[in-house]
Formats: sequence, structure tokens, C-alpha cells
Amino acid sequence: MRNILKSRWFIVSVIALVIIAVIVIGALPGSPLNFHKLSGGASRTVTPVRDFINDSVDSFNDFYSAVFDGIAIRQENEQLRAEIAELQYRLRQNEEAAIRYEELKDAFHIKDIFSDFDVFGAKVISGAADEWFSSIRADMGTDSGLEMHEGMSYVVVDVHMNLVGRVIEVSEEESTILPILHEGFSVTCKVNEVNGATFLLTGDSSLKRNNLCKITGIDPENIPAAGTEIVTSGEGGVFPEGIPIGRIISVDASNPLSVTATIEPYSGIEDLQDVFILVPTVEQEADVEGESVED
Repeated sequence: MRNILKSRWFIVSVIALVIIAVIVIGALPGSPLNFHKLSGGASRTVTPVRDFINDSVDSFNDFYSAVFDGIAIRQENEQLRAEIAELQYRLRQNEEAAIRYEELKDAFHIKDIFSDFDVFGAKVISGAADEWFSSIRADMGTDSGLEMHEGMSYVVVDVHMNLVGRVIEVSEEESTILPILHEGFSVTCKVNEVNGATFLLTGDSSLKRNNLCKITGIDPENIPAAGTEIVTSGEGGVFPEGIPIGRIISVDASNPLSVTATIEPYSGIEDLQDVFILVPTVEQEADVEGESVED
């Protein structure tokens, strides 16, 4: 015990504790110790120690603040990154919505143009690539009010009112569409001009893989040139007149008795997302049936 009391480190420690106690008490409001009144060697000894302690406390406070400020900044950055990701997601959605609007904008006028028809909008649900060349399925059926009348054939157009094909079957939840590329499809067509020459457009097994169709019944004395626009003729009453089909890209007149042409449809069958089914009104349907009887 005596050895401890005589130890130099013990004495220094006691002195340091006393000095710290004096500084703390002197800092309290109303303390009888006033460092400004201290003079001489005591004041000169206490002041550097006090300054050192104050600086140490300030440094600790700065370090503490920096640590917690850093944590707050990281949390804020994480929140900002989440908000930026959300805004980017919404921006992509808005961009897709804008593109969608542009694609569907022309479709808003379909009802005005085809006033004699009830227009049913449907989304294409075909999945396999091979289906594009045999049939197209759309999510419009009897549950949605689309009824397939016996002996009728309903025209199908895309959002730009270009010919896609015709409905051949309707179930409760979907419709089956025969596209113009299919070799079983046919429609009378004409050059898109007043009293334009008429032809027969059909699908062709050798052309459909290239998204092309064939035109037959061409008058060798009136052969249309490449680039000529072809539309539906309206003959027979099933397909309204004037629906855009495509443009002629080549003509084969090697056999004068059988002149043919190749046409590239406007409607991109592989890129279809939405279609519109034109169903004749009661009056229009009666006219079509009457024309069929006369034919």
C-alpha cells in the first residue's frame, strides 16, 4: 500500500483527477471557483489542461456527429435510390403508355368509318410463332357479347384499319381468326382508285413465310404496276369496300393467260397486339344475306 502511495504514477493520477474536478466545478453556473480570478502558476497550469480537455470533448463531439451524419446520409441515399428507381419505372410505364396511345389513336375512328358495323376490340393472345400462319387467337368471345351467326364471316382489322383476316370461329372466351397469309383465305380486292381494276387476293403456302400474298385474275390488258395500293372491293358485302390491304411488290406476266402479282400486306401479322372485329348490324347483315341469295 505504501509503495502505491509513493508511486509517481499514482501521484500524477491524483493530481490530474483533482485538476479535472476543479475544471468541472469551475464550469458549473454559480461555482465559487472562478478561473478568471485565478492568477499565477495555478492559473497557468490549469488553463492548458482545461483547453486540452475542451478540445478533446469537441473532437469527440465532431467525431460522433460525423458518424451519425454519415449513417443518416447513407439512409437518405438509399431512399433516394429507391425513389429514383420508382420514377424510372413510372417513366418507362408512361413511355409504353404513350407508344400504346399512338398505336391505338387511329383505332378511335374505326367506329366512325364503319358506322354500319359493331366494333369489338380484342387483344391478340396467340403465343407460338407457327400459329401466325394458321390462325390467330384473340380474347373476344360470346362472354363478351360476340356472337357468330351461321353463314357470316366477320372482318378483322388492326389499329391502323388494315386488313388482318376474318373470324372463323367464336368460343366463350376467344375468337379464332384466319389471317390473310393463310392459303385458305381469299377476298376480292381492287386498285385503290375510282373504278379500279378488281382481282382476287389469296394466301399462298410458298409466300406466307415471307409475309406475302398472291393476286390472281389480273387482266393482261390492264396489269397493275409494282407499288400499286390494293384495298378491299366490297363485292359480296362481307368485307366493306376500301379497307387497305397492301402494295404490289412484283408482277409475273410470263403467262398472259395467268398473270399474277405478289402483294405485301400492310398489317404486320407477327407484331399484332390488338385487333378489331367488325360485326354487321342487323340491317347490314340482312343486306349481306340478300346479296348472297342473289349471287
